[in-house]
Amino acid sequence: MKRNLIIIALMLLALPMMAQNRQSQVIDKVVAVVGKNIILQSDIENQYIQYRMQGMAEGTGKEVRGRILEDLLLQKLMLNQAEMDSITVTDEQVEAELNRRIQWFIARIGSQEKMEAQFGKSMSEIKDEVRQASKDNMLQEQVQAKIMENVVVTPKEVKEFYRDIPRDSLPMIDSDYELVQIVKRPPVSIDEKLMVKDRLYQIRKRILDGESSFATMAVLYSEDPGSSRQGGELGFAGKGVYATEFENVAFNLRDGEISDVVETEFGFHIIQLIERRGETINCRHILLTAKVPVEALEKAQNELDSVAQLVRNGNMTFEEACKKYSDDDSKNNGGYLTNMGTGGNWLSMKDLQELEQSYPEYKNLAFVINRLEVGEISDPLPMTTNDNKDAFRLIMIKRKTEPHQANLKDDYNLIQNWAMSQKRQEALGKWVSEKAAKAYIRLDDTFKDYDFYYDWKFQ
Repeated sequence: MKRNLIIIALMLLALPMMAQNRQSQVIDKVVAVVGKNIILQSDIENQYIQYRMQGMAEGTGKEVRGRILEDLLLQKLMLNQAEMDSITVTDEQVEAELNRRIQWFIARIGSQEKMEAQFGKSMSEIKDEVRQASKDNMLQEQVQAKIMENVVVTPKEVKEFYRDIPRDSLPMIDSDYELVQIVKRPPVSIDEKLMVKDRLYQIRKRILDGESSFATMAVLYSEDPGSSRQGGELGFAGKGVYATEFENVAFNLRDGEISDVVETEFGFHIIQLIERRGETINCRHILLTAKVPVEALEKAQNELDSVAQLVRNGNMTFEEACKKYSDDDSKNNGGYLTNMGTGGNWLSMKDLQELEQSYPEYKNLAFVINRLEVGEISDPLPMTTNDNKDAFRLIMIKRKTEPHQANLKDDYNLIQNWAMSQKRQEALGKWVSEKAAKAYIRLDDTFKDYDFYYDWKFQ
C-alpha cells in the first residue's frame, strides 16, 4: 500500500469537521492512546463522513477508517515528541497563525457570513473551537520539519528512481502553460479618495459625539464583508497579520481609542482598539473603498485594445508593449504570471482552477486560455487584482507543453519531487518505528487487525 507523506493541513480539515459535527452524533469511546494524547471514535467518524462527502474515500469503510486512524496516530506521536523535545509555540504565534488561516478560508468560501452560516457558529466560537487544534498543528509542523531537515535527493537518485518505474506505469502529464499579461489599472481619482475620507470622518464624528456606537456604524457602513456583521470586530491578532499601515496605527491605540482615517491597499479605515493581550490586539474597523469610475475603466479597455492591435500588426513585441504600457509589477519580468503554488512560471489547468479560489487575478483564466492558441493575444479582459482593484488586461500564451508520458528530459523537476516524496516517506517510516518503540501506544481491539503502513509496536 502506497501512502502519501502526511502534511498536516489543519484548517483544510478541522474547519469542515465543525460543520459536520453539528449534524452527526457518535457514541464515543477512546480507540487509541499515544502518551498523554487520546484518539476518540468520533475523531475518526467525523473525518470519515467528511471524506465521503468530498469523494476522498477510496476503499472499504474499514480501510478508510484505518487510514484516518493511522494519520491521527502519527499526529499524536508528533505531539508526544514535541513534549519530549520541549518544543513550544507562544499564544501570540498561535493567534497570528489562526487568523491567517481563518482569512485564507474566508477568501475561499466567499465571506465571513458564509463561513459562519456553514458552520452554524460565530467567528469567535469558530476560533475558540479550533485554537487548540491550531496550536497542535504548529507543534506537529515543527516536529515534521526536524524529521525532514536532512533529507535530500541527488541527481543520481532521481535517475535511479525514474528507472525503477515500470514504463507502463509512467503517468500522462497534462499541458502546462506559460502566460504573459499586460495590465491597465485605472487610478482612483483624488476627488473620489477625498470624498471617501470625508465620509469616514463624518462617521467618526458621529461615533465620538455619541450618536451611535462604533459597532453599529460598522454594521451599517463598513465594506469589509468579513467583519461588518460582527460590528467590525477582527479578533485577536499579532503583528504581521494586517497591512503595515493598519498595524502601525492599531498597535499604538489605547483601549477604546478611535484612530484618524488610515489608508491601506484595501481602502480607507477608521480603527477602534477593543483590548490588548500581550503582543496581540483585538480591534474593530470600518472600511470604505474608493471606486474606479466607469469612464476610467472604459478608457483602460480602449487603451489595451489599441495595444493589442500594435502587437498583432507587428509594430512591437508583446514584451516591448508590456514594458511600455503595463501597470503591473510583472512588466519587469516580461509580464509572466507566477504560479503562486510553485513560484515558477508554468501553470496547468488544475493549477489555475485551484489558484483562483484564493487569488482574484487568476479568476476565469482557465476559461480564457482554453480558447487561445500559442502566441494569440486575447481581447481586453476585465479582472480583479489581488488587492481587489478593478482593472483590464491582455493575456497571451507564451509557451505550451503537449500532453505526454512523464520522462526525465521534459519532467525532471516533477520526477525529482516524486523521488523526494518517497525519500521523505522512508524517513518518516524510520522515525515512527524508532519513536513508537519508546512511547506508550495502546489501541482498541476493534482496529488491531488493520494492516497499518507504519510499524507502531502497540502495547
